[in-house]
Amino acid sequence: MDSYTAVDYHTAGEPFRIVTAPFELPGDTVAARLAKATNDPQAQLLRRILCHEPRGHADMYGGFVVPADDEDAHFGVLFWHKDGFATACGHGTIALGTWAVESGLVTADPDGVTEVVIDVPSGRVKALVRCAEGKVVNVDFVNVPSYAVALDVAIETSVGPLSVDVGYGGAIYGHVKAADLGLSVTPSNLNRLIELGREIKAILNDSPYSKHEDDKLSGIYGTIFFEEQEGNAQALSQKSVTIFADGQVDRSPCGSGTASRVAVLSARGRLEGGRALHNTSIVGATFIGKVSERSQTGGSEQVIPTVTGTSYITGRHEFILDERDELGAGFVLR
Repeated sequence: MDSYTAVDYHTAGEPFRIVTAPFELPGDTVAARLAKATNDPQAQLLRRILCHEPRGHADMYGGFVVPADDEDAHFGVLFWHKDGFATACGHGTIALGTWAVESGLVTADPDGVTEVVIDVPSGRVKALVRCAEGKVVNVDFVNVPSYAVALDVAIETSVGPLSVDVGYGGAIYGHVKAADLGLSVTPSNLNRLIELGREIKAILNDSPYSKHEDDKLSGIYGTIFFEEQEGNAQALSQKSVTIFADGQVDRSPCGSGTASRVAVLSARGRLEGGRALHNTSIVGATFIGKVSERSQTGGSEQVIPTVTGTSYITGRHEFILDERDELGAGFVLR
């Protein structure tokens, strides 16, 4: 029998299963290891074992901890979900920062902010872990440079014409106002939002807006449905749900998705003067997103988004694979 250990966290309701890769994935960088893992039967099997039923579920999420690109980062991570690997994960970064401090992997200031540097496929990110009296209070996820790919993209859907914004926050997302579909961001509408999220993703994937200059980052990762809530001069308040991969639902407000929202909203001039985004998820959890830095590249604005959230440990596990178990390698029903 084979066994695998994992530590589980949830960030704003979204699971994150942390597993130190039990075998070597060749490559000098995390991005190179991702390319290897995508085509490696052993890595894909382990992803399925840990993510799919009966040990996980269709909306499970996690990552393999791997070596960093160089000594300036604490470690690297390969993010995964039920359909494969991902280039970015903000809620996972928040969980990993919390885990690194709580496990003692990174020595923390018990009453201050500790920087945890993590290499991910989309680049180098930081988790700024804030502690008080030796306990983690919250984490700032400092993302890679992000930007609005395009605003007001007109597409034709099964429910008629639709206007979509496209933004990059470590992965590329389509942004859709839920009211334009006659829907609200509520659990009762979730099945319909999943259906439309898949459709919109497929339409955008066939467009030039799915392309990144680094081809490994190309492709629409998900669709974000949002609605306005009552805000003020200090904070713009919205509620959203992200449908990513093949119909997977993010219970959190989505870390890289919130970073993408920050980039799009900044391009629209809605986050001026240090105004923050309070982004609430479909289960009622909130991330706070803001612009930490702005720059101009080729005439277009890029921002460094910071997304603040909390993560909590939910369990420590030893998973067993019995070679006699015909369902042991995992399965999903959707």
